[in-house]
Amino acid sequence: MQVCILMGSPRLNGNTAELCKPFVDELRLHKADVDYITLHGKNIAPCLGCYHCQNVADEYGCVQRDDMQLIVNSILKADVLVFTTPIYIWQATPPLKAVMDRMYGLNKFYGSTPRSVLNEHQAYALIATCGYDLDYGAGLLDETLCRWCKHSDLPYLGMYAVRDEDNLASFQTEAAIAGAREFAKKILKHKK
Repeated sequence: MQVCILMGSPRLNGNTAELCKPFVDELRLHKADVDYITLHGKNIAPCLGCYHCQNVADEYGCVQRDDMQLIVNSILKADVLVFTTPIYIWQATPPLKAVMDRMYGLNKFYGSTPRSVLNEHQAYALIATCGYDLDYGAGLLDETLCRWCKHSDLPYLGMYAVRDEDNLASFQTEAAIAGAREFAKKILKHKK
């Protein structure tokens, strides 16, 4: 199984990265091929809303040339795409949100090409950290991914989230680590 993890946190050793450690360890323990992509520092321009990608059949088709091209190549190889992010204002961080918006070119729904989903073989999942009750803090992004998957006819494997109550220590508890490992096992059970 190939898993692509899009790390949206600007803090490379922060809470979200800490929560991902046991998740990634469990995936690798079960021989999953993990592509862990840190988005902070990458050159990812916002979507232009130009619709060019919607008129390019059978390929991504974005007119912008930046780091998104390499990211899309990794995304398309994956069986499961895992979005990981701290929640600051009820949504993904800016680099992850930019990637999500630029993924528009994977769905060919609104242009001259035949309707298709370039990553139709894929499932999505979410790992989030936030400072509020999980439903209040991360529920909006969870619902966003649910709707996106429904719209694209992709399976959504759910969200694993942990609340920040004691900074990094919140993500080093036995419960947080066990939860991350269990979420990895859930991902591993997904069949193409």
